[in-house]
Amino acid sequence: MSIQTFGDWLYATPISTTFRDTTWIIPTVQSVHILAIAVVVGSALVSELRLAGVLATDESPARVVRRYLPWIWSALVVLLASGTLLIVAEPARTLGNTVFWAKMALVLLAFLATLLLRRPLLRDDARPAAKTVAWLLLVVWSAVIFCGRFIAYT
Repeated sequence: MSIQTFGDWLYATPISTTFRDTTWIIPTVQSVHILAIAVVVGSALVSELRLAGVLATDESPARVVRRYLPWIWSALVVLLASGTLLIVAEPARTLGNTVFWAKMALVLLAFLATLLLRRPLLRDDARPAAKTVAWLLLVVWSAVIFCGRFIAYT
């Protein structure tokens, strides 16, 4: 089954139709999605800038990361749920969109980098690598935001 065929099938389902026909659902879900993006990016921004040695230098990187990492994980769950609802409501807008898939790849990259690299980067001997990874992750999160915004125009 192609993505186009799946998108067409999904669009015709009763739940997709209900989401589109109920005027408050899509704007509400989009608002929740945007708020969750703000939490992820804000938390990542503080964490990455601390790892880069720019922000909150009076606190240990581990302490700052421990404070914000739960916010990132929780908001990512909300993003997954709200994003899924948006895809169900308007599958043609996303599933056939190259920018959407680029955004998903970048989110996966940031998620895996955070999951796999966060603890090793907090060691004292990893400071140069931590700074590099922190700046790269800030670029990735910025690209995610750009792609998310650009989906509407492609």
